[in-house]
Amino acid sequence: MAIITVDSLRKSFWVNQRRAGFAGAVRGLVSRTGHEVVAVDDISFEIAAGEMVGYIGPNGAGKSTTIKVLTGILVPSSGQVTVAGLVPWEQRRTLAGKIGAVFGQRTQLWWDLPLIESLTLLQHVYGVPSDRFNANLSYFREILELDGFLDTPVRQLSLGQRMRGDLVAALLHEPPILYLDEPTIGLDVVARARMREVLQEINRERGVTVLLTTHDMDDISQLCQRMLIIDHGKLLYDGSVEAIRERYGMERTLVVDLDGSEEIEGPLELPGMTDVQQDGPRHWLRFRRDQASAAEAITAVTSRHRIRDLTLEEPDIEGIVRRIYEGGDRL
Repeated sequence: MAIITVDSLRKSFWVNQRRAGFAGAVRGLVSRTGHEVVAVDDISFEIAAGEMVGYIGPNGAGKSTTIKVLTGILVPSSGQVTVAGLVPWEQRRTLAGKIGAVFGQRTQLWWDLPLIESLTLLQHVYGVPSDRFNANLSYFREILELDGFLDTPVRQLSLGQRMRGDLVAALLHEPPILYLDEPTIGLDVVARARMREVLQEINRERGVTVLLTTHDMDDISQLCQRMLIIDHGKLLYDGSVEAIRERYGMERTLVVDLDGSEEIEGPLELPGMTDVQQDGPRHWLRFRRDQASAAEAITAVTSRHRIRDLTLEEPDIEGIVRRIYEGGDRL
């Protein structure tokens, strides 16, 4: 059952053209000129309860505008949207209790207060009963390891600690829907991996529906099975991450380390494979999955050369999406 439904959504803005100089400013009071900018152009999709969906696109593609409509901040120019059975811009106050949001560049915590006091204030903002609040806080203290900084003012927290605090703040009132905007931006490798693990557990244990906007393709690959791609306000792709990898990532790479017993200059010559890069005994051999299996490619190499080591590299989802943005692949 769909918890988010978007049908023929369109949102445009009128941008005034400012005239230069004092005389131009005076004329602008009488006669305004400008042009229409279409931020979201007739997009439709549904998200089922419990899904984790990546919503990606370049800057200015329409991602933030879509999220603002889904949260009720913006009223669309046309189209129909329901979130948890509510029309966001008409029932915004009711909807606030059913959604949570984490924005990597912003915080909903009070800067000078200890984290625990910010969370307690949010308990009263959302009207969370004490027993629910204590149970939820206990759960998040365990999975997010909050005890070491619950009493620390927010301004003294590291970025990773603040992001964990923001995630708790977004989920304390048990919303069925969570919007994430660059939740791992600026985090180190360890903190990023921990954040992903927690999001997966929350989705698995609590069934929270997650809509994730990010430029980090690793977030999409590890968290989401489905991906929406938007560009210039239009929805280019709606399907599984694996399907787009299969459809547009036909080329695989076999990284081969020769054992050094052969004197080979230049690229290796192998049927159905292209030696695209060499670094001493290491060679990067590219082949198409529709022309040869990995086993066939490996056999072709090992039957002609002595191998010390080899690795199979699958298509990189970030490179695939970048080609789609640039028009190199057609959806």
